[in-house]
Amino acid sequence: MQTRELTGKDAESYYELRLEALLNNPDSFITTYEQEKQKPDPIKTTAERLDSHTSRTFGLFEDEKLCGVVTLVKETHPKFAHKATIVAMYVTPDCRRKSGAATLLQSLINFARGINLEVLHLSVVTENQPARALYEQAGFRSYGLERKAIKLPGRYLDEEHMELFL
Repeated sequence: MQTRELTGKDAESYYELRLEALLNNPDSFITTYEQEKQKPDPIKTTAERLDSHTSRTFGLFEDEKLCGVVTLVKETHPKFAHKATIVAMYVTPDCRRKSGAATLLQSLINFARGINLEVLHLSVVTENQPARALYEQAGFRSYGLERKAIKLPGRYLDEEHMELFL
């Protein structure tokens, strides 16, 4: 498996994978599948987002097929420019348990170090034990718990906030 930064040219495959992620793991994302499908001109919008300089998205590939993604969103305010947030991590079921998620996350961390970021933040639903374990193995540590962070029909989800000092 290989990783690389995605660009607008990857918009279609990224968008298809995003829809899969929203269907397969709806509790892990704030956006719903229905919301994503209703966006006008999603490929163009996705391409613009992938070419943005305030966020960078990395892809995991197996046999030339995109099977995982993760996005780094850099802070833009000068006093926060040393920090970034990791969002939208997803690896397809076929590529799980092959160290692909760890490879993808490490690529993002290496990129963050290369652009002199000092702190990475992320939030993970507390019920998502595999993701929490992955982040802990990469060196992230918990700094807070937000109870009832996400409201779903009939239930709430808590989120753990984690950080990594580079």
